[in-house]
Amino acid sequence: MARSLPPPPGIYVPAVIFFTDDEELDTAAIKSHVLRLAQGGVTGILVQGSNGEAQHLSQEERKLAIRLTRQTLDENGFQNTLVIAGTGAQSTRETKKLNADAKEAGASHALILTPSTWRPMMSKDPILRFHREVADASPIPTMVYNFAVVTAGLDLDSDTIATLGEHPNIVGTKLSCGHLGKLTRLVTTYPTSEFATFIGRSDSFLPAIAMKSAGGIMALVNIVPKAHRRLWDLWDEGKADEAREIQRLLSHCDAIVSKLGGIGFIKAIVSREFGYGKLKVRGPLAESSMEKLSGRDAELMAELLELEKSL
Repeated sequence: MARSLPPPPGIYVPAVIFFTDDEELDTAAIKSHVLRLAQGGVTGILVQGSNGEAQHLSQEERKLAIRLTRQTLDENGFQNTLVIAGTGAQSTRETKKLNADAKEAGASHALILTPSTWRPMMSKDPILRFHREVADASPIPTMVYNFAVVTAGLDLDSDTIATLGEHPNIVGTKLSCGHLGKLTRLVTTYPTSEFATFIGRSDSFLPAIAMKSAGGIMALVNIVPKAHRRLWDLWDEGKADEAREIQRLLSHCDAIVSKLGGIGFIKAIVSREFGYGKLKVRGPLAESSMEKLSGRDAELMAELLELEKSL
């Protein structure tokens, strides 16, 4: 098997997905969101990452969300914006099927969580076997998604991820753990042209790109894609102090979003500030609201939103 290519370096977003009041996919809002993100300068869109409520969607809904994203990009002149699909499932068999579906629907890469239902059995050998078997069968290149919060505390170390990177069809990782030491070890083991290491948190974005990582796949990009793009460009231009000033806001506001409701709070901000999408999430997640924002948190978020709207 020839070595597959990873996604190019840049800014990626694990896009939230919008629902109507009766919990059907809100096609108009999804398309509006995809278009705003693309216009904001993202390199690619991750459909059905953790923020995309993948585990709350049926197989057909997952395919439709990928297809809608790809079609919206193509119809609006963003043919070069990538679509990555989150395809991890609790069995090897289902993950293989989701990868085939993702390819058919228009995704270029698959991001795969490690199964965690049987957490005590997931030692290093079963983890390696799972990702390798999935990659062997996948019609698109795969990436390892490390996010202990949603995998029952299963946190892959850099040695395990690096070992998986030897497979010709495993081409990168998303580190939602935000561990900069782990990122450093990986980016100094593989060049980004062979294995793309992405940070998964905006609060670590500038340190990650300073270490010459592939960039980030970050939830806060749902709200402020232009601010992330501006930081990237400033660093590239050698304007480190200006980049650090944006990182100050990203670090504070990343924590605020997590504290005030995560996915639900992202939807609340997007709905109020950009005029599309309802606050509906599928249970057991809970809706959030802008009423939770107060004090210094409100001041910091307002400053970041002002920056976004000025760009």
